[in-house]
Amino acid sequence: MNTTSGENTSFITPNWPAPAHVRALCSTRLGGVSGNSVKGQYASFNLGDHVGDDAAAVAANRALWQQQLQAQTVFLQQVHGIDCLDLTPDTPQASVADACSTQEPGLACTIMVADCLPVLFCNAAGTQVAAAHAGWRGLVGGVLHQALYAFLPNKAAESAWAAPKKEVPNSRLLAVAQEAKVMAWLGPCIGQGAFEVGAEVRAAFVAAYPWSSDCFVPSPTNASKSFCDLAAIARGVLQRLGVAVYGNDSSAPWCSYSHTERWFSHRRAAQQGRQAGRMAASVWLSPMR
Repeated sequence: MNTTSGENTSFITPNWPAPAHVRALCSTRLGGVSGNSVKGQYASFNLGDHVGDDAAAVAANRALWQQQLQAQTVFLQQVHGIDCLDLTPDTPQASVADACSTQEPGLACTIMVADCLPVLFCNAAGTQVAAAHAGWRGLVGGVLHQALYAFLPNKAAESAWAAPKKEVPNSRLLAVAQEAKVMAWLGPCIGQGAFEVGAEVRAAFVAAYPWSSDCFVPSPTNASKSFCDLAAIARGVLQRLGVAVYGNDSSAPWCSYSHTERWFSHRRAAQQGRQAGRMAASVWLSPMR
């Protein structure tokens, strides 16, 4: 896990073998203007404008984020779905989608999270980037498949597979990932030890990905519940589609729930009867010189 901004580790720079002109960054809860201490629910670098934080503080934090990126940032309205949006410089803020992709230099694909998993993509040629918001619903539904679909060389010609897009055969996505040498970086998310889920969540995952049964541990106190390794399932999905995966390896430092001082956590805040701030992960193509 690489960090920037000196000792305060305000930002995470993905450690992956992307081309030099592919840039990526993940925020923490540090370095912003919301709240007055790390104990405040929005302190201090909250980027979500839908969680009850002061609008002026969120706008200031977003301006700081865009200044850090030096790229145009589009913040999506995420709905735990699977739609992937092709970004252009004219894409409106708050467009509804849970993934996005672009070939436009200087335009950042950005995902906001607070326990869900941010996944950033690029190809080895550095001609395209994408980002996906992988909560459990989106991961089950195929949001990672949708993001990978964006790397198809001729989507228009293959539109017969696009209704819905997730029905593009895995063999085709595998060929695309291998041909384009697509890689992905997984950011922080809720760790398995904190992500207790009901039987319906486990059943949905196992129905979609039978091998994912190995990513659940039974709860010792409630027979109807288990603990889910969200990052492990995402890694399994991507690796089976031929994507090289970096970042979150399910180890303790990546758990958003456990590290109060560094990450926002929706589940942790909800248990306290509060809203949580949001972090962002962005990937973009810097202009070639």
